[in-house]
Amino acid sequence: MKKHDFIVIGIIIIAAAAIFAFLYFGNNGGVYVNVEIDGKTVETFSLSEDRTFVIETENGTNTLVIKDGYASVSEADCPDKICVHHRKINRNGESIICLPHRVVISISDKNDDEVDLVS
Repeated sequence: MKKHDFIVIGIIIIAAAAIFAFLYFGNNGGVYVNVEIDGKTVETFSLSEDRTFVIETENGTNTLVIKDGYASVSEADCPDKICVHHRKINRNGESIICLPHRVVISISDKNDDEVDLVS
């Protein structure tokens, strides 16, 4: 390989590292935890307040735990318990989904209960 090949490879590596850093570190932590059942937001909580909330649906129950700025599911009575084994979430756009119960727990920087004055 020639000298120019090493320069091109170095530029590509630096560009890839910059894009990764922007995408990973540029994604700020969320402010709210939104709980949706069948696509409808039923509860919104602040991620800064520690609490435990039992989500009851006609298909079963999940226990949402908000602690130290993270949200997780500690218990569920669904058969696979994928939502319980999911890691804690705290960044915008992250979510925990329980398909058997049709529950989506997502992180956002806006409160879904607030009215959007722009539209």
